[in-house]
Amino acid sequence: QVRLVESGGGLVQPGESQRLSCVASGSTFITSAMSWYRKAPEKARELVASIPSGSGQIKYGDSVKDRFVMSRDNDKNTVYLQMSSLRSEDTAVYYCSATVNYGLESLTFWGQGTQVTVSS
Repeated sequence: QVRLVESGGGLVQPGESQRLSCVASGSTFITSAMSWYRKAPEKARELVASIPSGSGQIKYGDSVKDRFVMSRDNDKNTVYLQMSSLRSEDTAVYYCSATVNYGLESLTFWGQGTQVTVSS
């Protein structure tokens, strides 16, 4: 099992920046692919960014490219999402997920989410 705890959400004005953090429990973090998703009311869940366990390329959703940066610190079992030039349409609950490979199968674990509201 992997427990994920997100933090850093809140109210921010358009154009400002905010950083989300996600701390993972357990010893599988370093081998886990980590992702950020978001869910806005009446919209489908959307992939924001995904970072592999190794040195592969970080993927970003089209709506956040060039504005958001995802990173991971394996020493701290933490991933970050640095959000810049925030817009009202970025308002959503942001979820952290970890996909762990257990050999023949992979399991995905989710955090409880953190609300980000972009409003003046």
